[in-house]
Amino acid sequence: MRELVKKLRKYQIQIRKAINNQMQGDFHSVFKGSGLEFDDVRAYQYGDDSRTIDWNVTAKGHGTFVKTYREEKEQIIFFLIDVSASQEIGNPGKQKIDIVKEICGVLSLSAVHEQSQVGLICFSDMKEKYVKPGKGEKHAFSFLSDLMDLKPKSMKTNISKSILYALNIIKRKSVVIMISDFIDEGYEHNLRALAGQHDLVVVHISDKRETQLPRLGIVPLLDKESKKTIWTNTSSPGFRSDLKGTFEGNQVKLEQFCRRHQANYVNIYTDEDYVPKLIKLFRVRNKSRKIA
Repeated sequence: MRELVKKLRKYQIQIRKAINNQMQGDFHSVFKGSGLEFDDVRAYQYGDDSRTIDWNVTAKGHGTFVKTYREEKEQIIFFLIDVSASQEIGNPGKQKIDIVKEICGVLSLSAVHEQSQVGLICFSDMKEKYVKPGKGEKHAFSFLSDLMDLKPKSMKTNISKSILYALNIIKRKSVVIMISDFIDEGYEHNLRALAGQHDLVVVHISDKRETQLPRLGIVPLLDKESKKTIWTNTSSPGFRSDLKGTFEGNQVKLEQFCRRHQANYVNIYTDEDYVPKLIKLFRVRNKSRKIA
């Protein structure tokens, strides 16, 4: 844990320096949302922006009402972490789950530095761990320790069910950073709802051996989640083409989904330096915040 903390500190400083240099000191950070949150409604007054009219309240027939907002003083960050068995792919110490934990660590430390509250939800096909939001480094290190020591009860994945759990438990609009390999189906509806209710950041973790298997002929491949062994001809051009096509198609589909629903998306491979991509994520979110 000590070595990991040292590594995370280094990455945290590297990210903050890069952003500060790029933005010339105007550091809003990846953890800021729209900057405003709904406060109340009041009667419409001449000169009010028609876009702020609350049509649901107005439709009750007691006059025209507009929404009022107040500036967000404190942001809540929820990390929604996939800890299913499909994350156990990669070299020792560089498996997908290792990178997931590191990214969660460096972003949570950066978040508490910005005075944000951080919370944690770990999932497989069930809730594996929930930590309510809290402030300060002591809280961040506490839930990081829980994450490092976590031994999932299930090896399977159910992204849709896990998102539904998050939707039910996260009541206030928050930044939700979802980190997963997204190897599952049928989760789009709930992911759309998550993006609609919260400020969603999708971190898509991949490992190149998922599409670049060595040509070993007919070999047994173990599905870690189902525990089933499937004999596969890894040298078959058709198999290799289908494998790569399916993976790349899913990646493109997820990225396009995020673009349509105003969610941030970044894809990170286990064998690459993820810090530059996180820095780019910070910059994109800062620009969109300024435009807003």
